[in-house]
Amino acid sequence: MAIPRQLPNAITIIRILCAPVFLWMLLADAGSDGALRWWAAVLFIVAIATDGLDGYLARRHDIVTDLGKLLDPIADKVLTGAAFVGLSILGELDWWITIVVLVREVGITIYRFAVVSDHVLAAAWMGKLKTVAQALALSLALLPLATVVGEWIWWVNVVTMTIAVVLTIASGIDYIVSEVRGRRART
Repeated sequence: MAIPRQLPNAITIIRILCAPVFLWMLLADAGSDGALRWWAAVLFIVAIATDGLDGYLARRHDIVTDLGKLLDPIADKVLTGAAFVGLSILGELDWWITIVVLVREVGITIYRFAVVSDHVLAAAWMGKLKTVAQALALSLALLPLATVVGEWIWWVNVVTMTIAVVLTIASGIDYIVSEVRGRRART
């Protein structure tokens, strides 16, 4: 069955548009762990879960585009960036974590735009692993699970967030090393 050529990119754009709605719901709840917090978490989880869907559809139906390669990681960064900032605003995540993650994410995104006329910098395997780790850590941090299962879940959140931050830094270094090697090979 053929799908519309624009569907994967449309899914990516919808993920980008979900970010401000998610952030509004998260901040409107103001840390009270009410219905808006749960809905914000669910919206984040659904939006981040569709990350694999757009790429899968594009590859499966051979409709991968340079625009999709560029927009897909931006959608991830906008959505996860909104979650990091929102959790920091609420005082649930140290700002230094958010700053480290955002510096890496914004830096790689700026670099992607800087080299787009030369080549499209697609997501590497470590970048994809980083995104999965961030999605898991943020999902756990966003869901007010302590109200359901108890305070011990805080330790699970600390471990998953630590893994996500370490992979964020490592994948940033991996992108830099790969690009330096690629640049040397091209010259």
